[in-house]
Amino acid sequence: MALFPASHVVVVGGGLAGMVVANQVLERGGRVLVLEKAPFCGGNSAKATAGINFPREKDDSEACFKDDTLGAGETNGELANLLCRNSLPDMSWLVDKFDLDFSVVSKLSCHSRARTSRTKDSTPGMAITYALMQMVEKVAEVSDRARLVTKAEVFQLLLRDGNVVGCQYRKSGCSSKEYGPVVLCTGGFGGDSGPGSVLVSQRPDLTNWPTANTEHSAGDALKLGEQAGAQTLDLEWVHLHPTGLVQEDDATAKRKVLAGESFRLAGGLLLNGSGDRFCNELGPAEHIVAEMQKNPGPFRLCLNTAATRELQWQCRSHISRRLMKCYASGRDLAEDMKIPLRKLIDVHDAHAEAFRNTLRAAEAGPWPCLNGRRSWDETSGKTGYGKCDFKHVLVGSRVADEPFHVAQVTPVILYCSGGIKINARAEVLKNDGTPVPGLYAAGESTGGIHGKRALAGNLLLDCLVFGRLAAKSACKYIFGEDDEFRPCPSQASERQQEKGHF
Repeated sequence: MALFPASHVVVVGGGLAGMVVANQVLERGGRVLVLEKAPFCGGNSAKATAGINFPREKDDSEACFKDDTLGAGETNGELANLLCRNSLPDMSWLVDKFDLDFSVVSKLSCHSRARTSRTKDSTPGMAITYALMQMVEKVAEVSDRARLVTKAEVFQLLLRDGNVVGCQYRKSGCSSKEYGPVVLCTGGFGGDSGPGSVLVSQRPDLTNWPTANTEHSAGDALKLGEQAGAQTLDLEWVHLHPTGLVQEDDATAKRKVLAGESFRLAGGLLLNGSGDRFCNELGPAEHIVAEMQKNPGPFRLCLNTAATRELQWQCRSHISRRLMKCYASGRDLAEDMKIPLRKLIDVHDAHAEAFRNTLRAAEAGPWPCLNGRRSWDETSGKTGYGKCDFKHVLVGSRVADEPFHVAQVTPVILYCSGGIKINARAEVLKNDGTPVPGLYAAGESTGGIHGKRALAGNLLLDCLVFGRLAAKSACKYIFGEDDEFRPCPSQASERQQEKGHF
């Protein structure tokens, strides 16, 4: 129980995890204050493109999902099990409360089933985060139960006898204090490679790599947690994504927009500077990045007409930002790449032949694949990650006249698996394993959930599952185990609940 009556839960960070916390606190009858360092909420969550996982097919199950999650992360942790166990009920909460339509379902790398869901006409991270953000904004407009403060830099936790009782932040040159249990949702540290940054201290080899993170992903939760004696773990596990988009007129920009796995899942092929395929486009990110380091650049992500049609909203957006080019034909593409058209034709023919053999061959292919399968694709098979799944395959005879959408790509820093150590109630833990009273964390601020790497689609799920757990724990901290300290709702609050504002 709190040391003294707290007026609200203080959420540091306005990304998806922060918005999940805010909405869950409101639903449980509490009051919430969201402090966001950036000029607007959303964070890296709003840019997430892969989707969000939950078992939804008849041949899928929680146990199967858990096996894939633990296999990808090489872990067997309690928090990973909890992530999978809560995925279906928490997704039901998300869909029912916020009327979200996840009608597109994909099977991403390292998944044994199709379970990664996304929306049709926007990036899934944006759709989810903005839906939750709008609900908090609606409550803030009609009551004092919710407040959103942007350009607010939290720099100090307020402690009393080892308990976190609030925080202090700067805005417009002024310092303010807020009291209540604190939930840290500031994201990871992959956006800050300056002097003294967490990234430089933990992974100096990545200092000069571009990043898909905003400059506000600077490890603020780690720095604040340290003030309360919070334990950290796995900070060296910083992960790269192979397809950061290179802008035509700003190729050396430190911050890149991401072309998510959905582009390769739709049938996009990765070509090196010589015009050759060099990897399994649907393999793990570390496999693709490793092969990129062995091959000559520049690297291109090439989508034929059918693949482009599946992702037309995203392709239009990237073209408008000069992150992608549209070529009227394969001839034009080959000319721009300075390779013979025949090379482009042969590459597509070999890919199509591997697809045909996969469909019709009675025996297994000669090359090792993921999940014990065998591949007919020689190009990827030689790397040890043979390709077995194909979509929108184009035969070589159509290449010369086929329109292509193409982006130059490069590996970028994507996310951090390590962070603050929490327990199954999202309570921040000290080095002796006991919780820091009044301090919670969720999202990429935390570690110990994904192991060495996150299964694609589990990052948004992490924000959802542990955001809800953090909110419930913070409310219990304020209201007491049996809600004995919950204030009676005012008439105005009851009217707001009747109108649907929780």
